[in-house]
Amino acid sequence: MNIRTMLEEDYACLYALWTSCTGMGLNDIDDSKEGIGRFLARNPHTCFIAEKDGRLVGAIMAGNDGRRGYIYHTAVLPDFQKQGIGTALVHAVLEEFKQIGITKVALVVFERNAPGNLFWEKQGFSKRTDIVYRNKTLTEMKRFDT
Repeated sequence: MNIRTMLEEDYACLYALWTSCTGMGLNDIDDSKEGIGRFLARNPHTCFIAEKDGRLVGAIMAGNDGRRGYIYHTAVLPDFQKQGIGTALVHAVLEEFKQIGITKVALVVFERNAPGNLFWEKQGFSKRTDIVYRNKTLTEMKRFDT
């Protein structure tokens, strides 16, 4: 397996990966090719792709605000899950965060995504019960779950 930095040219395979995985929440703006391009321009060293035999089999997107790291859209093709690919991607992001001085990392997982929640628990991410996550959409978008 090869882990490398994500490129905008990976978009078609990346989108196919996301839509093949149950539990993802996507929208037509942030997850468009242009939206991912903007994210990669801001976070060129913290988004990674896992490849096996030249095929994109996993991906993780992450960024930071200078204080906290945030992980988004972590996915592994269903036929390649439970082989350590997701864990390797998480380790790549966490190492990069350490290198740039980030000391705390957050992420959001849908409550209904039991396999995703189990994965993150195994990675050492604790569930916060003392906060309420709030969200406000500034631009109308079409949202869909996989």
